[in-house]
Amino acid sequence: MKMFRIIRKSFKDAFKSVFRNFSLSMASISCTSITLIIVAISLLVTYNVNSITKDIEDVLTIVAFVDTNATDEDIKRLDEDIFNLSNIYTNEYKSKEEIKAQLSEDEDLKQILDTLDENPVQSTFVISVKDVRKISETANQIKGMDKIVSVKYGESLVNKLISMFDIIRNACIVAVVALILVTAFLIGNTIKITIFSRRNEIGIMRLVGTSNFVIKQPFLIEGAVLGLIGSIIPVLLTIYGYSFLYDYVGGKVFTDLIVLVKPNVIIYQVSLVLLIVGVIVGMFGSLRAVRKYLKV
Repeated sequence: MKMFRIIRKSFKDAFKSVFRNFSLSMASISCTSITLIIVAISLLVTYNVNSITKDIEDVLTIVAFVDTNATDEDIKRLDEDIFNLSNIYTNEYKSKEEIKAQLSEDEDLKQILDTLDENPVQSTFVISVKDVRKISETANQIKGMDKIVSVKYGESLVNKLISMFDIIRNACIVAVVALILVTAFLIGNTIKITIFSRRNEIGIMRLVGTSNFVIKQPFLIEGAVLGLIGSIIPVLLTIYGYSFLYDYVGGKVFTDLIVLVKPNVIIYQVSLVLLIVGVIVGMFGSLRAVRKYLKV
């Protein structure tokens, strides 16, 4: 019962302190909101980048063209060698007869192919990979195999997309880390002023033997409250802003290849993360101030 009274009083003191130092509290809350908006954008971008990368992995294939002089034994050996590579997910062999039959389903192509004395197409291996970032390395390994004439996989597009995604992801991480540190610093300053304004009360509490935990608790709760309040706007922007953006662009960006994750899959997960990060950042800034200035 006593513990509940202490916790209730700690929450009461924390809310009083927030309004007592209103201007500095608002600065901390604003900085927290800005930080968490960047965090939300970063999470949404990262989530979508990972999803797009997975989609690319599912549709992107390496096409390896086989020498026309390759024997059945050569084909069997190539099939085993390719499948044994570490980054191979699936490997399908298509003979030139199968490819010609598929092409002949188009009437115009069928007429052209029928006029030729020999089948002009080459047998191929159609290969999908586990990690699209290693596709260039995998393609080079396959290209170096005996009886493989050439390898195609749209390397220019893949490399540009991966480079762009990595730059975006890294930029978001740097921005988030920098803003989190600034936010923790501001919240720490807010708590420091609160500690200074209550220094006489804290001195009396020490004299009567109040435990360090009871003395520190209101300040930790105040930091958590500042972080929690600061997370409200980012959460609302995440829920409504992302849903609006998804509907506005029709779930796609630039091309059908870049498909956004549906809002109902992502917005509530990101919102929960924002609330947790807001509270943790607030408590971290508060703990920093308590340790440095309270000396308990």
